[in-house]
Amino acid sequence: MSELISVAVDAMGGDNAPLEIVKGAVEAVNEEPKVKCLLVGQSDVITSELAKYQFDKSRIEIVEASEVITNDEAPVMAIRRKKDSSIVVGMNLVKDGQAGAFVSAGSTGAVLVGGQLIAGRIKGVERTPLAPLIPTLGGPALLIDCGANVDARPNHLVQFAKMGSIYMENVVGISNPRVAIVNIGTEEEKGNALVKETYPLLKACPDINFVGSIESRRIPYGDADVIVCEAFTGNVILKLYEGVAGALILTVKDALKSNPATMLGGALIKSSLKKSLSGFTTEGNGGAPMLGLNGLVIKTHGSSKSIEIKNSILQSVVFSEKKISEKIARNIQTD
Repeated sequence: MSELISVAVDAMGGDNAPLEIVKGAVEAVNEEPKVKCLLVGQSDVITSELAKYQFDKSRIEIVEASEVITNDEAPVMAIRRKKDSSIVVGMNLVKDGQAGAFVSAGSTGAVLVGGQLIAGRIKGVERTPLAPLIPTLGGPALLIDCGANVDARPNHLVQFAKMGSIYMENVVGISNPRVAIVNIGTEEEKGNALVKETYPLLKACPDINFVGSIESRRIPYGDADVIVCEAFTGNVILKLYEGVAGALILTVKDALKSNPATMLGGALIKSSLKKSLSGFTTEGNGGAPMLGLNGLVIKTHGSSKSIEIKNSILQSVVFSEKKISEKIARNIQTD
């Protein structure tokens, strides 16, 4: 049997911890024979949850961490003071090489700070973006950055484009992925100062397939594979995306229940409709990788259920197998 890929999982982070986190880890182990999960957190609580499931006991290990960082704590102070928290212990497993990745639904601020201070940036990487896969009619696209760098500069966005291209080509399997910068129009002269200064740099970059600007309304149609922006814009896009998707699903459900005829029609198309709508949710793609670190850190939604945790763990396996960090390092350091 080939060597297992170890993924540390924050069992105490998120609104649904530890129940959904442990369930997701078990589902990942039962689905993927190459993965081993290190569940980080309070061992008595984790042990109680694990007792509910059947799984290969050799591929789930509990790593004790007595403390929990909450969302209302200042991230930097929490990382420095709570050395035995599940986030800090999990990050250190990545730093020390005991895990190839760390997955957490916990405090976004603490995960971002911990990634920078503990795992550390790859040499040459100036900023590390959060990059979730979002659904489009053409398949998943990478939104980079969605929450880590609200004050990014043009050279940061160029690095985001390069890292995003490497990720999409190697993890998602898209050859020569199309890169676009978020803008208020498609004309090159449009945009704010950051976009206007970044556009010619992306256009001149030989490492990416730059296709120009993309308006936010075209993102769901799949006009680009890597969508580049600073984190304020990216976070607004992501939150609006999730909100509109949820509202549309509720609207469709209400319409199908409006009268006996639509209820009958809804019953006939229920399975097909459910399949179609599920393809346009973000949870099926896993969490948002924090690209540019020595190792992989994945931040999932605070409200993550087991499916998102499972898919984030499986995402980590592909990331490790494809040696994404090494490829990013080679690309950035040869600039």
